[in-house]
Amino acid sequence: MTTVWTFDNLDAIGGYAVTVEGAPTLIETGAGKAIQFDGAADIVYVANHPLAGAAAFSVEAVFRPDGGAFEQRWLHLAEADAVNGDAQSPRTLFEIRVVETGWYLDAFTTGPGYNTTLVVPEKTFPLSRWYAVQQTFDGKIYRSFVDGVLQAEAELTYTPQKAGRTGIGMRINKATPFHGAVHSARFTPHALAVADFAGLPKGL
Repeated sequence: MTTVWTFDNLDAIGGYAVTVEGAPTLIETGAGKAIQFDGAADIVYVANHPLAGAAAFSVEAVFRPDGGAFEQRWLHLAEADAVNGDAQSPRTLFEIRVVETGWYLDAFTTGPGYNTTLVVPEKTFPLSRWYAVQQTFDGKIYRSFVDGVLQAEAELTYTPQKAGRTGIGMRINKATPFHGAVHSARFTPHALAVADFAGLPKGL
């Protein structure tokens, strides 16, 4: 069952409570509203880890990177850790690295016995336009994509992550803020084929 989160308000996302810090704003796009982040202080927390319990998964997101700092983490799914906090707990992230007038994708997941980064600095893309990015895990291979085009892949011995929360616009402990906008995300508890990715919404 696929879960869709649309970032068209700052009150509730996916039916879950939202906590906002900084001053993220709603913007109009050709495909409805999106949340814009200032690259400094804006973060939205959602009280749910949408892949909790999944042994395989797909994460898709539609976003627009607008430049700024080199290292930006903008979608952080984290397992709860009441003792140590969830910044270093088992987690799955979308990140970007900004270089000159472009960016490249960094997909990352870590937990007990695994720590895998998918990144190819040579594969860069222009800033200030919308992209659909994806990461999948099929039980053996972890893969990342930009607009459905494979970026990197690696074998992964994965342990399902437990319940927690999500940070959007920044790392969950308020580090490495994102400058740009996020329109939507989809979470599926199995690996989708490229043909089944949602891609960019019409109008973007």
